[in-house]
This record gives sequence, C-alpha cells and structure tokens, in this order.
Amino acid sequence: MQPEPTDPQAVASAWLEGFNHLLTGHDQNIKALFLDASYWRDLLCTTWNFHTYYGSSKIMSVLKGSDQKCRVQLLDLDLSSDIKKPTLCPIDFHGSLQGVQAFLKVETKLGRGRGLVKLVQDARDAGKWKAFILFTTLEQLEGHEESINARRPTGVDHGSHPGRLNWQERRIVEANCEGSYEPTVLIIGAGQGGLTIAARLKQLNIATLIIDRNERIGDNWRNRYHQLVLHDSVWYDHMPYLNFPPNWPIFTPKDKLAEWFETYAKALELNVWTKTSLTSSTWDEGERRWTLTVKRQCNGRDETRTLHPRHVIQATGHSGEPYFPSHIKGLDSFKGDRLVHSSEFTGPQPNTQGKKAVIVGCCNSGHDIAQDYYEHDYEVTMVQRSSTLVVSCENLIDVDMKGVYSESGPHIEDADILSMSTPNAVGARLKVDNTKEINRRDAPLLRGLQGAGFALDNGPEGAGLFAKYLHRGGGYYIDVGASQLIAEGKIKIKQGQEIERVNAHSLTFADGSELEADEIVFATGYQNMRETARKIFGDELADRVKDVWGFDDEGETRTMWRRTGHPGFWFFGGNLALCRFYSRLLALQIKALELGLMKYEID
Repeated sequence: MQPEPTDPQAVASAWLEGFNHLLTGHDQNIKALFLDASYWRDLLCTTWNFHTYYGSSKIMSVLKGSDQKCRVQLLDLDLSSDIKKPTLCPIDFHGSLQGVQAFLKVETKLGRGRGLVKLVQDARDAGKWKAFILFTTLEQLEGHEESINARRPTGVDHGSHPGRLNWQERRIVEANCEGSYEPTVLIIGAGQGGLTIAARLKQLNIATLIIDRNERIGDNWRNRYHQLVLHDSVWYDHMPYLNFPPNWPIFTPKDKLAEWFETYAKALELNVWTKTSLTSSTWDEGERRWTLTVKRQCNGRDETRTLHPRHVIQATGHSGEPYFPSHIKGLDSFKGDRLVHSSEFTGPQPNTQGKKAVIVGCCNSGHDIAQDYYEHDYEVTMVQRSSTLVVSCENLIDVDMKGVYSESGPHIEDADILSMSTPNAVGARLKVDNTKEINRRDAPLLRGLQGAGFALDNGPEGAGLFAKYLHRGGGYYIDVGASQLIAEGKIKIKQGQEIERVNAHSLTFADGSELEADEIVFATGYQNMRETARKIFGDELADRVKDVWGFDDEGETRTMWRRTGHPGFWFFGGNLALCRFYSRLLALQIKALELGLMKYEID
C-alpha cells in the first residue's frame, strides 16, 4: 500500500528504503523507484565528474557499473531543520504537479555529501511514488574534512617551543612563499573566482597562491565603470564561510564589493600577490607539475620567482579578454573624444552637455553606461545588432528567487541545494513558465521597449535569463532604469544593422545610414576563456583543452569547474553564486588527486 500523500515523511522513507536496497545489491525493480523520464543529477558521488543521468534504465546501469571507489552507499533523510524535512510542494511553477521533496544525507565510500529528492505519483502505475529528480553532491572526504567549526585550528601550540614564530610571522612566511613553502595550486586572478576557490583549498590544507596583475585585490571591480552596481541580490551573492553582514545593501556597489574582497582575503588568510604577472609556463607531463616564472612588484622593486605547482587555475573572469571588434574599418580614423571597450570606460566626461555618445551592445554593461551618459546630459544612442532578453530587477527576484534566495529564505547552503538540484534540462523547461510570468508583470515596460524599436527575446527555447547566461554568458539586461529611458525615447535605439565603418566623427552602417558620435563605447562582451588561456599559456594548451561554457551531452556545463582535457589545468569562473557553489567541488577534485583517490584520465 502506498503511503498517503498527507504523510510526506512516510512517502520519502519508503522510497529511500527501496533505493538503499538497490544500493546493497538486493533485487529491486528500478522502475518501481524512478519514472521512465527521470533524472539523477550527481556531482562527484558516483564518479569524479558531473553527470545528469536520464531515465530509469540509465540510472540502473550507473548503479550496477559505477566506479567502486566512489559509489554511493547510503541515502538517508536529513531531518536537522524544518525546511529539510519531507514536505508536499509544487514541482512546476503553477503548482499543477504536486510532489514530495526531501533533503538527503549522502554516504559514499570516500566521504559524505548532501542531496535532494523530488517524488511524484505515477498515474500509469497505480499512483506509486517515484523519483522525478534525484540530486547528490559530494561535500567532504572522509578523514580530510574542512578545517571549520569543530575542526577549526587552535591558533596556538601551548607549552614551551623555543624560537617559535607567532601568527604574524607565520603568515608572512606563507604569504611570501618563503623557505620551504611552495604552492600546490597557483590561481590566476583575484576576483570572486580566485578568492572563493582559494578559500576552499585552504580549508582542505592545500597550499595555494593567487596572483593578479592589478594594484589591489578587488580592482577587477573597482576599476570598472563609475555607476556599476551588481544586478544580483545580496541573498544570492554570499561567499563561502563569510556571509555579507545583515546591513549589507540588497544590490552591491562595485567599490563596496572591491573593499569586501580585500577584507575577505585578509579574514580567510589567503595568499595573494598583486602587481604580479605570469611570464613563462612549462608543463612536465612525466612529473605532473608546472614550472612557472612570475614577475612581481613588491615593496617598490621587481622580483622574479620560479614556482612549481601541480595545478594552475585560470580564474580570470566569467569569459575572458575583452572582445573588441577590431575588424571594423576606420577605427584609427576616429577623431572624437573617446573610443573604448566597456571594460575601459570609467565614466562620462564633465561639462559635456549635448555631446553624442554611441554604445554598441545592449546587455547589462551597455545599458548601465547608456544610462550614465544620459544622466550627464549626453545625447545617447544604443546600437542593438540582434535581440536582448530584458527582465526587471524586482520581478526577477520576486518570481525566480522568492523563497530561496531572499530575506526570509533558507540558509545559503540549503538554498544552493534547492537551486542546484534541478538538472539544467529540466530547469530550462520549468523556467519557461517563470519567464512568462515575469513578462506578464513587465508587460508595460516590454511594450514600451518594442515601441522604441528595441528587439526582445526570451532566451533559449523561452527559458529565460539563467539559461541564456549558461549558454553564452550574456545577451540579457536586468533592468535598473535604462529600459524606461529607452521606452520614453530619451535613449535612442539603432537596431539590426552592423557597423560598416567608423569615420572621423560618426559611424556608417550596412544600410548606408550614418550616426554622429563624439564618444563610442563598445559593450561587445568578452572572448571565451579558452582564448584567454591561449594568450597566457600558448596554442599547445589552448588546443588541448575543451570548449568552455555551453552544455555537454548530459546537459552539464562544459569544462568549467571540472577537468579541462589538460592535466593540472582548470578553468574557474561565474557569478558570485556559481563560484560559491562550485568552488567546493573543484577543491574536492584537486584534493582527491593529491591524495591519489582520483586519476585525471579516468572518469
């Protein structure tokens, strides 16, 4: 007899009993546990990779044939808080499909993790409760847990220790890589990617050094355009181990975030060399280690150091180097006041009333810069070559994140389980209805944009903003004011035409039209991280690594946060939330390699 749906704990417990019987080799019908069209998203529990297994037959083959060293041994209910206990909940946006959701504790032969299961009744099988989605993620290795909470360091060795160094002296030795201290991991880039993965590695006792060419930690945000404020909310953006304080603004100004990065690095005792660049790199396939030469400016003088890490993490940003359309004719002939990529835009010039600014590109940066120009009395035109997804900031938060990443939402670790448990393929389909609801609420704004000649889209297959982010890293605008200016004609739109050439004081388009310009900003995005790797490490490495971003055959993000195809080399990037979540998973992979628990070439 099936448990009544009013008793979600009994429903979840009965399902877990059947699944655990399957794990221990008992004869169990997989189709009694999983829908035919079901998903198991697994991050490092069944293998040392990211997978989304689709269908009950595939899931059965994984359970019978997975790597014995990392095989899941036991799933159990996590009843440690009310939000984790089994509960009846809607599976889709409108609540037309109801199910039972339960947080899980995961035991593997190598460590422990967490998970989540969503069960629904199979109308074609007498209403039996079966898994629609199972999610498992590894969080710690047995005997090598993070040095936090009950495992935090003592801070002192009591007793007599002649000649011992105090904390400050030890930090100097480590931070400068003095004596025998040699980093196992070298990270390029001290933005949110570099800082979060360094923090995770430190708690796993892996010696790590970050290098960054900027003057200060946080300059990757500090040096960007004047009015930049994050479009994601504070509830979504917390960093590992150290949440933003309760008085932190909902949307973080760039300079405030830069200051926080400096504070974070100090509080977490991260080793960061600023004003440092990589000058040469060689990978020894036999020794499985790098020989890296870096040039560092320290205490007013230049020094050259040679390092031998076993891992290099490229954390130079979500995408890579700025993409500047240098193929456009006549760039050198421009005689106006400014022609730059958006990454170099510091703000409008003072006392420039009536000057004409042209922004090429219509994503977040392009809109923010256009609004900044308008507020400084420029005549502003945005050049939109294709279409853009536009959502209002308020409705995005209220529809997409309410109850998960919000003031009254769950603890950030639990929110991440809720968010990341949905396979990308399922999430894209579910987000179609979310996107429709956001569009319904934003209808007046969207009609105004279309009336101004602004071309709109709803992301891949109508799945909205996050799907577009994971597919291409851009192509959207989270509206914080510029859309209304466009709708009212205060910011003009030139749509659907490529730039033919740049003239002394204007741009000529493919249709023969001309647009006057005193300043031109190309908000044209960034190159793929693979091309940044080519610039830093050369063709041999860049040709060996796989494509970055987009999705693999199972619907998992390609190459990012996981093996790249080149041993000892990793890509790491994304927004603050993705960096928070995936930093643990990359750190666990590196720790497993160092312990000999994982082989790079074997999945």
